[in-house]
Formats: sequence, C-alpha cells, structure tokens
Amino acid sequence: MSVLPLVFTSGWASGINAYAVVLLLGIFGRTGLTDEVPASLQRTDVLIIAAVLFLCEAVADKVPYVDSIWDTVHTVIRPVSGGVIGALLAGQSGSLSDITAGVVGGSTALASHFVKAGTRMAINSSPEPFTNVAVSIAEDLGVAGLITFAIFNPEAAAIIAGVLLAIGLALMIYLWSRIRRFLRRRAQRREERRLAAEARAVTGAPPPGRPF
Repeated sequence: MSVLPLVFTSGWASGINAYAVVLLLGIFGRTGLTDEVPASLQRTDVLIIAAVLFLCEAVADKVPYVDSIWDTVHTVIRPVSGGVIGALLAGQSGSLSDITAGVVGGSTALASHFVKAGTRMAINSSPEPFTNVAVSIAEDLGVAGLITFAIFNPEAAAIIAGVLLAIGLALMIYLWSRIRRFLRRRAQRREERRLAAEARAVTGAPPPGRPF
C-alpha cells in the first residue's frame, strides 16, 4: 500500500503542530498500532523531546502576539519537520522514494504553516484573546484526530487534509486585508516607541512608569 496519503496528511499536520505529529506517530508505532512508523520516531528520547516541545507550543500558541512570534520562528522548523517525517515514512514502507516523500511532506507543511500563521495574524488584529485559545484548541484537536484517523484510513484522511488546506488558503485570501492592517499597526507601534525613545533621549525624561 502506498504511504503517500499518510505523508501528505502528516505534512499538513506538521505545518500546524510538528511536535504533536512526531509525538503521536511515535506513540502509535511504539504501541504497535501501525508498522508504518520508523523506529527513529519511536525512540524514548525523541518522544520526550517532542512531548516537552508540544507542551511549550500548547502554551505559546494560545497567547496573542506570542503565537505569531512562535509561528515566525517555526517558518523553517515545520516544513523541515514535514519533509523529514515524510522521508522517514517512505523509507519505512519502501513504496515511495525518500526524495519524493520529503518534497510532498515539506511543501504541504509549508502551505499549512502559512495558513496557520496568516490566520493568527488576522485573529491578533482583534483585541480579545479568547479566539486565540479557541482556534489553538481546535488546531490541536484537528491534528490529533486526523493523524489518528490517517493511521487507520490514510486515503480518507488525505482527502480531508486536502480539503482543509484548500479552505485554509481560501480563508487566507479573504483575511488578507486584516493581516495587512495588523502588520501596519505593529509597524506603527514600533515607530511610535522609537520616536518616544528618541524624544526621551533629547529631553532627558525618564521612561514611562519610572520615578524621577
């Protein structure tokens, strides 16, 4: 059986939460639920590191603006993780070349990462923090549910992942105006802080909140 559907699904999920994908696949392989997972993902040290980083992401992903900083840092990490996971899965099954699987997993992870990061920028343009928490929880549950489903029904899971990716890209286009407003406001705040710092340096005034 071709491992391509599992590679595609894991790539989509890696673009959202790569650590959850490594952790889930490792646990499924370790418990014997599937023989598609390579031994390198089932190692105890890999599972522990993935679990710790997953907990870090679970916290950072729910804090406004911190989530966008976290996404920026992971612009390289998530696609690379998707590519590596795809290549490892292909090497385990032997039904797909490692290079092809790496390209599929990495490019899918990159696309879903941009959808996630862009959506968070749009959400952060709203002052209330509750949407971040709700979206983060939905993403975590979606990744866990779809990766679990992919272990038993890889083709159906890949179709769902493809539909979710298409919807996400369409939503990105729709929300692009809000993303641009968010970036403009962030740039404006940086400029205001810079001008305020220059004004204090000229006048000798202390920073706000400090006593004379």
